[in-house]
Amino acid sequence: MRLAYLTIALGFLAGVFSYVRLGSIAIAIGMSVITLAHWESGKSGKIERYLALGIALALFTVAISLPRGL
Repeated sequence: MRLAYLTIALGFLAGVFSYVRLGSIAIAIGMSVITLAHWESGKSGKIERYLALGIALALFTVAISLPRGL
């Protein structure tokens, strides 16, 4: 979990320094890891699980489709 939070923080910092694609991919991966970790423990409801995973997948898809200059 600490590695996932670190990945999100590094993704945010990458986005701040204009590495938007790398930052978005890092945030999506970190968010997916956290969502899947909470999935097993049953700490959240069904909608929250699927919504968080859907947002992470959408962010990853948008990051992949960004032009190379961003």
